Amino acid sequence: MRSQVIVLAALLGAAQWAAAAGEHNRYKWRDGQGNLHFDDALPVEALQFGYDVVNPNGLVIKHVERAKTEQEVKTEQIESDKRAEQKRIADEHAKADQQLLAAYPTEADLVSSQQAQIQMLDQNITATTASMESQEKSLAEILAHAADLDRNGKPVPPVLKTQIDTLRRNIEKQKGYIASKEQEKIDAGKRFEVDLVHYRELQARIKAR
Repeated sequence: MRSQVIVLAALLGAAQWAAAAGEHNRYKWRDGQGNLHFDDALPVEALQFGYDVVNPNGLVIKHVERAKTEQEVKTEQIESDKRAEQKRIADEHAKADQQLLAAYPTEADLVSSQQAQIQMLDQNITATTASMESQEKSLAEILAHAADLDRNGKPVPPVLKTQIDTLRRNIEKQKGYIASKEQEKIDAGKRFEVDLVHYRELQARIKAR
C-alpha cells in the first residue's frame, strides 16, 4: 500500500511539474532490458527505473531517480540513524576530552587525582577492616562465654544468641564490602592506566598542532 502511495505521489508530482514547464516536454527512460523509451505521458514503469524529462529539442531538462522501495527507504533510515548515533558518541567523546584537559592542565594533576581516589579506597578498606576485626574479637569472646555456659549445663540466654547472630551477619557484610572495595581498587587502577595513556595522546595531539 505504501509503495502505491509513493508511486501515485511521484506521478502527480511529475504531471504538475510538466504542466508548469510546458506541454511539449516528453519522458525518456530505459526499461529493465536497457531498451530506450520515449512517451508523452509518464508511465508507472518509468518510475521503477528512473527517467529524464526532455524538451522539444531532445535536451534533458530534468532527471528523476527511480522510486525507492519500502525496504530501501527503511535501510536508508537505519543507516541514517546509525550515522547519527556514531556522531553523537563522537561528540560525547570530544566533550569528555575537553573536560579532561580542562580539569587537569598537566599530567601531574591527573596522576595526583588518581592517587587521591586510590587512597580514599584504601582508607575505606582499612577502616572497615578495623571494624570487622573488632567485631570478630567480640564474637570470639561471646562464643567462648556461650561455650562455658554449655559445658556447665547452663542454657545460652536468647540475648546472647541474638548478639552472636548479629555479629556474624555484620562480619559477613563487612567482608563483602571489603571485597567489593578491593575489586573497585583493581578496576580503578586499570582504568587510570587507560586514562593516563589517553591523556598523553591528547597532549601529544595538542603539541603536534
